[in-house]
Amino acid sequence: MNENKLRTIGNIIVALILTTGIIISSIVAVNGIVKVKSTRTNLVVTGSAKQQITSDLIVWSGYFNTQSAVLKDAYTKLEADRDKVKKYLLNQGISEEQLVFSSITTSPYYIYNEFGVSTNQIDYYDLSQTVTIRSGEIDKVTDISRNATELLNDGVQFQSYEPQYMYTKLADLKVTMLAEATKDAKKRAEMIAENAGSKLCRDDC
Repeated sequence: MNENKLRTIGNIIVALILTTGIIISSIVAVNGIVKVKSTRTNLVVTGSAKQQITSDLIVWSGYFNTQSAVLKDAYTKLEADRDKVKKYLLNQGISEEQLVFSSITTSPYYIYNEFGVSTNQIDYYDLSQTVTIRSGEIDKVTDISRNATELLNDGVQFQSYEPQYMYTKLADLKVTMLAEATKDAKKRAEMIAENAGSKLCRDDC
């Protein structure tokens, strides 16, 4: 047991695991601390509070692209694919306000000569775009992320990314749980003080 006097410690530990690809159910743990003073030493007593949380926000993106030796043709095809993607997502119950299409990325690819050296002659253009959805409808968007490659059947070169799951009320939750953890620490400290003939310590002890 340490004979040196310990100062008040405020330590909040929040363990929040947000993985992707599955709906998240995480445990938030918070520690509260109270000191007990005896005739020989000060003891730091920790309390804890835990609460299971479930994601309340999902962010998902999909990527689609097209290629053509003629830039205009590639752009026309990408516009048609974008309309197909939009129609598909609207049919899945997503509102138009939730859809965010990125700007178009244009990448030229050049012809290589017989020596494997890139020339200045363009072989084809690759045009790509992403669509992103942010929603509180976790189950619905999760299903879309799994099934959106159905667009391949409609001629769209579509790739679905793994969704990101988030919890947006963590700051408020920490305040409530810190109070609960401190209350738990005080209860433990009172039991220790009673059994040891000691007393709870103020901040300046």
